[in-house]
Parts: sequence; structure tokens; C-alpha cells
Amino acid sequence: MTSRTTKETNAKVREVRKPFLTGEPCDERTFRSSLAFFGTLLIIFFIAFIACATASFESIFLRLIMNTAVILLVLYILFNIGSKRGTDDVAKGEILWQKREKGQTFSESERKICFHPMKGFLIGVIGTIPFLAIAVYLALNTTLQMTEAGALPSWMQAYTGRSDIGNALINYTQPEGMKIIDYIRAFVRITILPYVNIAGASNHSGILLVERLSPLILLLPAAAYGTGYLSGKSTRTRIHTMISENNRKRIRREKKKAAGISSVRSREPEKLN
Repeated sequence: MTSRTTKETNAKVREVRKPFLTGEPCDERTFRSSLAFFGTLLIIFFIAFIACATASFESIFLRLIMNTAVILLVLYILFNIGSKRGTDDVAKGEILWQKREKGQTFSESERKICFHPMKGFLIGVIGTIPFLAIAVYLALNTTLQMTEAGALPSWMQAYTGRSDIGNALINYTQPEGMKIIDYIRAFVRITILPYVNIAGASNHSGILLVERLSPLILLLPAAAYGTGYLSGKSTRTRIHTMISENNRKRIRREKKKAAGISSVRSREPEKLN
């Protein structure tokens, strides 16, 4: 009985969608918003680096659990940030729609800042470009990284001066310095450290694959932000539906209260003269 009543109650709830004006993908706030997104990424990468620096376990199971949790948390945070922005932009579009219906005027710049399906993705991609450009360079130039030669045993030191085998041992005594690509690799690995940890430090082919996929990996935050921005429409619909349902319940309570008062008065004995 309770289940049937619940289903009937849910069936009576109708979604309330209010019309709104659509803006443009790029407006006067796009660059500023992209800078804010870039700053957010810097903070998130820094926090994720600290969190994942201690999550490089020997166990693949532990690495997968801990680092996947960090990745999902980052994407969830950016989704929510984008959702709030999308909800606000839809609300602006609803206000302008009402102004237009009432014959009131508004500027073109006001219309442009309203919700547009591609605006969130555009903001995210522009804010990611500095990281993306470096990652693309690494993806195109990275090679398989192997373990360095290591220290030369003490009993081999006497052979370094011989011309016949000394050249073969030079890598042990004169290690090669870091190149620009090595600094770039270190920077990109910091930004995608959870994925590097999942591959494992000893899995050279796995890390090579992660480095080649790093541009796509760095686009995931922008995709999460853009998807969250798109949800702004459904969020506004839920808000309007909730308000409408609360008003309907309030009116129903008031009617029941009024009916109860009327019933009590009808039962009161009439005074006879």
C-alpha cells in the first residue's frame, strides 16, 4: 500500500522548466574564467601531487584504489564547479527571457554571458592550454626510459684509464646531465601523477604509454567542468520543480486546514433565541 502511494505521489510531480535565452560560447568573461580555471588546476595538481606522492605502493591493488580515488575526487570537484557556473548562467538567461516578455531592454553583452552548451568546455580547454601544450610536446618526443647504468664497482676503476675499454666505461664516470625534455617530462608527470602511479615506477612501457596519452589525460578536467556546466539546465529544472511542489503542498495544507476549521464550525450548536 505504501509503495503504491509513493509511486502515485511521484507520478503527480511534474517537472517545471522555465525558458531562458541562450548566450554565446565566448563572451567578455571567458578569458577571466579560463584564468580562474587554470589557477584551480594549479591548486588541484599541487594537492594531488602531495596526496599521490605517498600513494606509490608496490601492490598494484593499493595503487589502483588510492590513485583512482584521487582522480575521481578531482573530476567530481571540477564537475561541481562547472555545475554551479552553468546553473548561474541559466538563471541569467531566465531573467532576460522574462525581461524580453515584458518588453524591457537589455544589452547584447548581458545576453552573451547566458548559458551556452559549449561555454563550459571552451573555458576548460583554454584554461588547460598551458599544460596541454607541454604535454603534446612530451607526447611527440618521449622515448622509453630505462634504468641508469649505476655505480662503477671499485675493482673496475683501474680499467677506466685503458684506451681499449675506457670509452665503454665513460657513462659510469660521466653521467649525462638532464636535458630540456627531462624537465618537461618531470613537469608533466607531476600533473598526471595518479596515472603514473597506477602504471607503476618500474613499468617503463606503461609509463611511456601514459606520457603519450598525457594530452588526453589533461583534457579530462576540462571535460568534467564542461559536463558539469551542461548539468546547469537540469539543476535549474530541479530547483523550479522543488519550489512548485513545495508551493503545491503548502496550498494543499492550507486548504485542509481551512476545511477543518469549516467542519468544526459546522458542528458547533446554533444558539437559539
